[in-house]
Amino acid sequence: MSEQERFNRLRLIRSPRIGPVTFRQLMARFGTAGEALRALPDMAARGGGKASIVDAKIIEQEIARSRAAGARYLIMGDADYPFLLDQMEGAPPALIVRGDVSLAARECVAMVGARNASAAACRFARMLAQELGQRGAVVVSGLARGIDTAAHQGALESGTIAVIACGIDIAFPPENAELQERLAEQGLLVTEHPPGTQPLARQFPARNRIIAGLARGTVVVEAAPRSGSLITARLAGEAGREVMAVPGSPLDPRAQGCNQLIREGAVLIQNAADVIEAIGVIDARMVRQGGGDFAGEPPSGDVAERERASVVALLGPAPVPVDELIRLSGLGPAVVQTVLLELELAARLERHAGGKVSLS
Repeated sequence: MSEQERFNRLRLIRSPRIGPVTFRQLMARFGTAGEALRALPDMAARGGGKASIVDAKIIEQEIARSRAAGARYLIMGDADYPFLLDQMEGAPPALIVRGDVSLAARECVAMVGARNASAAACRFARMLAQELGQRGAVVVSGLARGIDTAAHQGALESGTIAVIACGIDIAFPPENAELQERLAEQGLLVTEHPPGTQPLARQFPARNRIIAGLARGTVVVEAAPRSGSLITARLAGEAGREVMAVPGSPLDPRAQGCNQLIREGAVLIQNAADVIEAIGVIDARMVRQGGGDFAGEPPSGDVAERERASVVALLGPAPVPVDELIRLSGLGPAVVQTVLLELELAARLERHAGGKVSLS
């Protein structure tokens, strides 16, 4: 991939209303980011709106700030873009990283848990991470307080990856600033956000999909019901990765999430040997067709006005699965995807979790 194409891919994903799903669809249809950028105005016009493309100078400034922070880019399509993450639905088209990129190519295990974790759980997480590192695994976590911090500390000497929900030049939480710097020097620091991006609540669930996507399996050490750690576990399960959990006392609310996961079929974990055994039986379910070459059925070319109108008529403010739109409209998947793409570029469509869409 040429440097110009890498620049264009970064410009494409940074443009408003271009998310990971839209990015893949545009690349599947046009082949190069340059062609996709040129096509955006016409596509948005067909959707009833106007395209907004980020200025090239803004991308140049972002790249300069990343380099000043000692970071580099991994663009989807690069040979060293993490393979397992590339198989994840909604994988970020661009990553900014500091540290040893080769760690992402090794056998990775995600470890997540409560921020207000008990002392016993933090001690167990440190020991488990250290044992996993001694067995050759790379521990992936989110650098949050509690279990995440303990996991990184335990695996620091053997290799660990921290995925953050802010810019590569921002230390969060502040008390982990020194640990974050050590991770960048001895491990790998990963983000999908441009330098200067502050950590906002809505960015953490998106961060969790990267944690789950980098790893062969996810271990939840301690988690309350409806916590962010359970989001990571759910994403791992949906991608066909192994979900593992450490049991806890029924009297401790922080253990309820893990105990519930085990009831639902997660592998019960007591030591590193249990983890290694669990991820050793991952099967082909974890591999999604497509990947960095943007294979699969691309959106259609020309769409008749009556076809476009029939799809729009089925949409409303309530999210509806794309598969349902295809079934009800009687149109081919490529035609429906093209209409949705045009509406999204025109700021008339919102995408939701679970492959659902609605009018904005």
